Amino acid sequence: MTTDFQQAREALGRRLRELRGGKTQRELADVLGWPQAKVSKLETGRQTATPEDLMAWAKSSGHPAVTEELVARLQGLETQTRSWRRQLRAGHRPVQDVLTVEYERTTEFRVWQGSMVVGILQTPDYARHVFSRMAELQQSPRDVEDAVRARVRRQELLYGAGRVFHIVLWEAALHAAVAPPDVLAAQLDRLASVIGLDTVRLGIVPFGAQLAVPPANGFWLYDERLVIVEDWHAELWLDDADNLALYRRVWDSLNSSAVYGTHARRLIGRARSHFTDLA
Repeated sequence: MTTDFQQAREALGRRLRELRGGKTQRELADVLGWPQAKVSKLETGRQTATPEDLMAWAKSSGHPAVTEELVARLQGLETQTRSWRRQLRAGHRPVQDVLTVEYERTTEFRVWQGSMVVGILQTPDYARHVFSRMAELQQSPRDVEDAVRARVRRQELLYGAGRVFHIVLWEAALHAAVAPPDVLAAQLDRLASVIGLDTVRLGIVPFGAQLAVPPANGFWLYDERLVIVEDWHAELWLDDADNLALYRRVWDSLNSSAVYGTHARRLIGRARSHFTDLA
């Protein structure tokens, strides 16, 4: 499947091939001290360049003045697709700090999450287990405690005026055993406690509810200006009108299957009873 990201990466590759000029791939690779395969992959869009790669390419191909152009093209790729490999080079804490900036700019959030409790509602213990498992999966620096503090500190936004969080979870998120039973039970108590806050509307889509669309990737809509979609390899940061409208339709559809208030409390309580029995 060809994506906007892949098309842009291929366009960058064509520009690199153009800059190579009369040199062969082997000749340029020798100058750069790279395997020829790397030159080939960059030119065909099968590998994403780093800023350092682009600086070296511009210099070695005899076009140092285009370095800024090439790096700008790369930044254009990253504005949409932000790989976890790159984001997590320095750990989870910097990623949390970037998100905090977006939270502070936003007054109305719409959230869908089908696999776990969303970060803005996580207890410290639950967040600690999530960050630990993700650090292991992504083989990233383990700055777990710093990341937990940043996430919990951001939750202060729940208690200030001027913001509303419309959060919809699939019932499966209540049962996902990503932490020990006692931690999960406390997390579910936390979920029940936010029902009734004037800044939070928490809906649960029950097992067996009729769905117009499948409960797929989690995503956050920030006002009407940005949607961040989560995948295993990357986040998508999308700000074009068509994608914003698409994700709003998805959220509205899933929300129409959700229950709120007493019904949501009942589902949370049922999940909590299960983990209490295991603790």
